[in-house]
Amino acid sequence: MDILAFGVQADERPLIEAAFVGQHDVRCLDVFLTEDTAPIAAGYEVISTSVNAVLDRSVLQTLAVGGTHMIAQRSTGFNNIDLEVAERLGITVARVSYYSPHSVAEFAWTLAMAVNRRIVRASNRTRDFDFRLDGLMGRDLRGRTAGVLGTGKIGEAFTRIAHGFGMNLLGWDAAENPACLELGMKYVEKDELLADADVVSLHVPLLPSTHHLIDRAALKLMKDDAILVNSSRGGLVDTEALVSEVRAGRFAGVGLDVYEAEAGLFFLDKSLEVVEDDTLARLVTFPNVVVTSHQAYYTRDAVGQIVAATVRNVADYVAGHRNENVLVPRG
Repeated sequence: MDILAFGVQADERPLIEAAFVGQHDVRCLDVFLTEDTAPIAAGYEVISTSVNAVLDRSVLQTLAVGGTHMIAQRSTGFNNIDLEVAERLGITVARVSYYSPHSVAEFAWTLAMAVNRRIVRASNRTRDFDFRLDGLMGRDLRGRTAGVLGTGKIGEAFTRIAHGFGMNLLGWDAAENPACLELGMKYVEKDELLADADVVSLHVPLLPSTHHLIDRAALKLMKDDAILVNSSRGGLVDTEALVSEVRAGRFAGVGLDVYEAEAGLFFLDKSLEVVEDDTLARLVTFPNVVVTSHQAYYTRDAVGQIVAATVRNVADYVAGHRNENVLVPRG
């Protein structure tokens, strides 16, 4: 079977091609699946997509007309897929329900430490042989409080690192994680967590109930010198409200690996273009904000697990089996 993979990064391509050797022929494209690129999939029964693919009604209808019957998304999140339309069109959809939680948790702490210790500013200065320390003072984390919104696998890994720093631990989730409780985490209401935490990190999925979980009111609750980290989904944070608060001089630092309007921007080279997103343009100018392009998952370990799961999803589809990654079963 021939498989078409959209949105494949250069580092990812050899892993995907090697994983499918001896099973199926895979064609890797660096373009993302959108309404404009969907016709390319004509004739491919199985396609694989990245997290920033657009899989709305229009795209799914184009895929169905072209003969696509299975979508293997290479991510855990699937808020970009209209599952009801996919089911109605008879398109099987599978995702990757698990990969290394340490990749994201470690990167979340990388962002937290980068803004806390002013690493980007320091690096830019030393490139110009400016070795002053003015404006580079950070804070010890030991004895301070980490607030973890979402204590699943990634939130637990983040908590373990916080515990290693010697921090106090606050958690918020629908269900308490026994492993986090053993580390000394205290579960509290969201408002209390936001008010008391020195570092707030988001590790919840993007659902209608969590959209703008960190809105203007939530930001107002946080300490003026708190650090906010989002390595989960951009839509969890009201970015306009965040810009307003940062502009007012609040927060010791903000680390964002995701952005609510990242589709069409992240994973692409826009360096020679005028970016029309005024909110993002303003956000990246703040000296206490670090924005990265949805790379928290991007380790060889995690990507290898994602690719392996994708190969298994395709194999199970071909064999007529249903595994735990299936969102829309084969009709």
